[in-house]
Amino acid sequence: MKKSNTNKRLLEATLKLISEKGYMGATTREIAHEAGVTELTLFRHFGSKERLFEQLLQSHTFLPKLKDLLPELKGLSTAAALELIATRFLLSLKERKSMVKIMYSEVTIYPEKIRKVYNLFIYELQATLAGYFESLQKKGVFRKTASPEMTARMFLWILFSYFRSEEIMRASGMKKAAMKKHVSEIVDVFMSGAMNSSIRIKSF
Repeated sequence: MKKSNTNKRLLEATLKLISEKGYMGATTREIAHEAGVTELTLFRHFGSKERLFEQLLQSHTFLPKLKDLLPELKGLSTAAALELIATRFLLSLKERKSMVKIMYSEVTIYPEKIRKVYNLFIYELQATLAGYFESLQKKGVFRKTASPEMTARMFLWILFSYFRSEEIMRASGMKKAAMKKHVSEIVDVFMSGAMNSSIRIKSF
């Protein structure tokens, strides 16, 4: 069995079991069995459960999708770019709803090493978005009174809060038409606070 194929199967098995049982409940033996390999093979490929979890975050979360998305934003208005980021982020959360729900409830009881991995992922996600926001500041689109890092953090938190209230708290979940309207409203409100006051929002 090729290494790349084995890695993929182990990551998919990890995603499935963590989504069902959480990080604390999913054992390496169960993950290996789900992937159709031995536990020894799991450790040969990833070294530890922590490393496996880290690779899962790097390959099955919004961070790689955001990095791939950034080139697509060129030529778009600021509002359109933010709506695209917001929509893709929410859909990514929806796609991984079970895992997000369990991780959100478990994070405070994770071992220190796992919390560091989780927090590093969150930091990298915010830093990547902050880099885009900094480019908007340099163009004079966003005002410079707030740091790009804080602006990115606020934008992601607003979206996550919306996802949590609509997708997790409500049985019906997010509906496509409603989500599109809500994303537009969220971006409009966000830009009202982030935009340079001398620039008309409709021009960007």
